Amino acid sequence: MLSFSLVSLTSPASSSLQPPAKYLLPEMKISDDGKKCVVIDLDETLVHSSFKPISNADFIVPVEIDGTVHQVYVLKRPHVDEFLQKMGELFECVLFTASLAKYADPVADLLDQWGVFRARLFRESCVFHRGNYVKDLSRLGRDLNNVIIVDNSPASYIFHPENAVPVQSWFDDMNDTELLDLLPFFEGLSKEDEVYGVLQNLRSR
Repeated sequence: MLSFSLVSLTSPASSSLQPPAKYLLPEMKISDDGKKCVVIDLDETLVHSSFKPISNADFIVPVEIDGTVHQVYVLKRPHVDEFLQKMGELFECVLFTASLAKYADPVADLLDQWGVFRARLFRESCVFHRGNYVKDLSRLGRDLNNVIIVDNSPASYIFHPENAVPVQSWFDDMNDTELLDLLPFFEGLSKEDEVYGVLQNLRSR
């Protein structure tokens, strides 16, 4: 299957970046008070997308690129529904993707039927650093002691590797159980005072 990332589309980041607001996220909702913030990637973490037709696609999303509408075929990673619902109970969840909003926003609408994502951040919220779109967690407006990023790309969290829960890139393995396997870990992490000690133990395994 054709690997697909919207990172390659349209102009370089530098020409489209807006001056950042002080923080990327709004104030935490009262209902999330005391919860840790989990930043979750989209492509190859929760879904895999392709311009090439996929017979068992979960969604088909039209995306306009340079005046032409392309059909994007989206596969959901196994257990993503259960993962999102549980994460939404335990954490303040934020979608953060290096992809373009015109692709990622409609995918998120279809994927997140429960309103798990309190906010959605796209490419313009990334920092373009040495050829990569980096998710700078210090710009979120949350205490970094209580921020976790779930992402398949180490380049995405190169500024804050100590906050990361790495996941394997997913394309089309329908026997994959990684999201399901992570839930007990996240349930435990949600009860900790801060994330660094637990995540350091995870990295040293």
